[in-house]
Amino acid sequence: MVSWRMAMGKRGKRQRQEEFWIPSTTIVQTPGHAFYNRLNEVLAARGFDARVERLCRRYYPGHRGRPSLPPGVYFRCLLIGYFEGLDSERGIAWRVADSLSLRKFLGYGIDEGTPDHSTLSRTRRLFAVSTHQAVFRWVVQVLSEAGVLEGQTILLDGTTLEANAALRSIVRRDTGESYEAYLTRLAEAAGIDHPTREDLARFDRKRPKKGSNAEWEHPHDPAARITRMKDGRTHLAHKVEHAVDAVAGALVAIAVHPADAGDTRTGLETMAAAQATVEALGLPGIEEGVLDKGYHSDAVLVALEDLGIRSYIAEPKRGRRRWRGKGVAQDAVYANRRRLRGARNKRLQAQRAELCERSNAHLYETGGMRRLHLRGRANILKRLLLHGAAFNLGILMRTLYRVGTPRSLQGTAAVLSALVQWLRVRLGTLCTVFMERASTHPSPLARSDVVSDNADLPSSKHLTTTGS
Repeated sequence: MVSWRMAMGKRGKRQRQEEFWIPSTTIVQTPGHAFYNRLNEVLAARGFDARVERLCRRYYPGHRGRPSLPPGVYFRCLLIGYFEGLDSERGIAWRVADSLSLRKFLGYGIDEGTPDHSTLSRTRRLFAVSTHQAVFRWVVQVLSEAGVLEGQTILLDGTTLEANAALRSIVRRDTGESYEAYLTRLAEAAGIDHPTREDLARFDRKRPKKGSNAEWEHPHDPAARITRMKDGRTHLAHKVEHAVDAVAGALVAIAVHPADAGDTRTGLETMAAAQATVEALGLPGIEEGVLDKGYHSDAVLVALEDLGIRSYIAEPKRGRRRWRGKGVAQDAVYANRRRLRGARNKRLQAQRAELCERSNAHLYETGGMRRLHLRGRANILKRLLLHGAAFNLGILMRTLYRVGTPRSLQGTAAVLSALVQWLRVRLGTLCTVFMERASTHPSPLARSDVVSDNADLPSSKHLTTTGS
C-alpha cells in the first residue's frame, strides 16, 4: 500500500505582498464564470439590454444629468438574487461587490464601483409593476420561441410568504391603538390591576377570536394579513399563486393576493393573468386548467367553462346537493366530475403536485424568498416577477446547456475534478505497484540464466495449431 505524505504549508508571520499589476489572464476563474457568461450570451443574442432600455425610457427625462444605473444592470441584479439565493437587496449589493464572476456578468471591472443597495431600491420604486411584468413576459416569450413552452395545460397552486412585519406591531383599524395597549385596557377592565407581560399573555391566551383582519392591521404594511402558515405558526403574510405550464414546468403568471383571500376568488384572477400572457404570445390559448380541491366552487367551474378551459379540479366531499335553478352550475360540476374519473386526471394531478411544488421550492426555499424583506404588494410583486423570470431562464439554460443554475454547474465541475483526481491517484498507484513487481520478479526473457535445453521446451505435439 502506497502512502502519500506532504509537508504542511505555513503562513508565517509576514503578510503576503500583493502585486501592483495583475494580468487578467492570471485571475482565477470559477464555475460561476461559465454559467453567467453563457447566460449573458443568451440575453445578448435576444437583445435583452436594448429591450429593457426601450421599456424604461419613459422614466428618464433626457440626456441631462449624471448617468444612472442602466436598466439591464438593475434587472440582472434581481436575476442574481434568484441564482445566488439572496433574499434582500443589501445581500445582492454585497455579493455583487465581492464576486468577480458577478462583476463580469454585470459589465463592471475590478476598478469600478458596483451598485449600492439604495440604488437598487430607488430604481425598483421608480420602475412600475407593468415594466417588471413586461420583462417577465419577454422571458416567457423567449421560452415559447425556443419551443419549450406550449401554454395549453396550466397547473395552478398557491403558497404563503411571511411578511416583513411583526404581529406585536399591529394596531386597530378604527382607533390606531396598539395591541398591547388594547390588551392592557381589557385586562384592567377584567379586574387585573397593573398587569405584567406574563399576566397579559395569560389573559390573551384565553380570549377567543383575538386576531381578526377586519379589526387589526400593520401600520407599515397594511396589505399583510394575519394567517396561519403551513407549519402551524401564525404570522402576517402574503399569498402568492403560480400558473405553471405542464410541458416545460415554466411559470406563465405570478400573482400576489391577500393572505386571507379565498382560493376560489384568487384562482380566477391568476388564471385570467395566465390567459392574458398566453394570448399575448400568439399561442392558441389555455385548454386545460388543473387545480386542487381548495379551488372547487360553482363560480370557478362556470367561469372556466366560459373561458373555454376544461377543468380538472379535485372535488371535496360535500354530500348530496340540490340543483334546482342551478342548471349551468350543475352541468359544469358534472362535466368536471366525469373528467376526474379518467386516467388523464391522475397524470395531470401528479404533474401539478410535482411542478408547482418544484417552482415553490426553487423560488422560496433555495431562492431565499420565503421570508420577505419588502413591504407593499406592488414592491413584493416586482421582486417576485424577476425571481420567476430567473426561474424560467434557468429552464432555458438547462435546455440549451444541461445546467440551470451556477450551483449545479459548480457541482458538475466538482464531480469532474474529483473523478480526475481519483483517476490520477489510481493510475499512480497502479504504476508504482507494477514497477515494484517488475523489479522483484523480472521477466524470463530478461534473465541471464534461461535454460536453452530443447528437452525442457514443449514439443510440437503439445502445441495447438490453427488453420490447415
